[in-house]
Amino acid sequence: MNSFLTTFRNSFKSPEIRYKILFTLAIFLVFRIFAHIPVAGVNLAQLKSLFASNQFLGLLDIFSGGTLANFSIMALGLNPYINASIIIQLLTMVFPKLEELQKEGDSGRRKINQYTRILTIPLSALQAIGMYALLKSQGIITTLSPLAFISFIVTMAAGTMLLVWLGELITERGVGNGISLLIFAGIVGRFPVIFGQTASTTTAENSLNLIVFVVLGFAVIAGIIIVNEATRQITVHYAKRMRGSKMYGGQSTHLPLRLNQAGVIPIIFAISLMIFPSMIAQFFINAKSPFLSGLASKTISLFQNQGLFYGVMYFILVMAFTYFYTAVVFNPDEIAENVQKNGGFVPGLRPGQQTADFLSMVLNRITLAGAFFLAVIAILPLILQNYTGTTSLTFGGTSLLIVVGVAMDTVNQIEAQLIMRHYEGFTPRAGRIRGRRSGV
Repeated sequence: MNSFLTTFRNSFKSPEIRYKILFTLAIFLVFRIFAHIPVAGVNLAQLKSLFASNQFLGLLDIFSGGTLANFSIMALGLNPYINASIIIQLLTMVFPKLEELQKEGDSGRRKINQYTRILTIPLSALQAIGMYALLKSQGIITTLSPLAFISFIVTMAAGTMLLVWLGELITERGVGNGISLLIFAGIVGRFPVIFGQTASTTTAENSLNLIVFVVLGFAVIAGIIIVNEATRQITVHYAKRMRGSKMYGGQSTHLPLRLNQAGVIPIIFAISLMIFPSMIAQFFINAKSPFLSGLASKTISLFQNQGLFYGVMYFILVMAFTYFYTAVVFNPDEIAENVQKNGGFVPGLRPGQQTADFLSMVLNRITLAGAFFLAVIAILPLILQNYTGTTSLTFGGTSLLIVVGVAMDTVNQIEAQLIMRHYEGFTPRAGRIRGRRSGV
């Protein structure tokens, strides 16, 4: 905590970083204002009653920052954009041209981001239609005229694109990853409401369960911090080289492999994908075919009741996305090639392919531990719910993962910017960072 407060205080000594932090806070304010602008034609009283009785929808409302319960113009949140990102990332593994774009640097990434934004538009429209079907089946929204229906779809899709734009503004001009920070802001914005509802419904019988949740919450936060900070240090030696009359190299350093390379991205991806089947099933809930209608009802039941099937699928998706995103952000072949170009080698291994194979083996082993930790934390609230019967804090594990992970990543980025601007003496961990870089 002292490290965080010191970093935050010293960041205001740099005018550029102070501007970025204030800009990010201003975007948060804009986000919260738009989160309270409702879509026309929705009975909010019935909608709140539906969310109070449906645990799955309550969980979605937490991740949308309350925009879903208010049914604001941003009710879809960032789910369409995240789903589009997943699809584009998968396509880069199938189509060589997209893979080449990804390796072109900033220009390639800008094109891929453009493709992601374009794909977000039809996905937003599709999810808006699914949301309309859900609300109509519950009697919350009346049958709209064709023009009003089109206006409904366009409004919700525009709200998602506005949210994506605000996230990209934070990434470009603020601090941290804009998309993750907006999800962070939405969850934090709902914390007071959730805790207030929990406190108002707490009785002497379930007060012990509440205490257990609070204690486990602190334990989960500690575990998240330990796992996010844990690294496997790979020793790298550099050979001595003569350049002109000067000698270079001849020193040792460490290549840090993080236990959790993917951060909170697997959790966000998994939740977005778990939402999608029930959204699609809403289209067929009133189908004339008994088979389609029954299949849609079964799908909605499986993905909204958060039972055994939901927990197993959630666990598997978090594990899979951890490996998937780690493979995207860390390429052992490229790292081994860069080490070899700079005259470095891992002791006992030949530079090149043997080093790449070793890095891949180590990465797979530590990623297994990190992925298992993320998956267990993600489904922990579901397990506690079945044992204690308390449903009011079911969001706990996943939300804490995102909140703590995003907060730590943002603080690390601020510290890195402080170091780049020669404020090393002001950051508590600057000495440790310098020591790691020099191999001490």
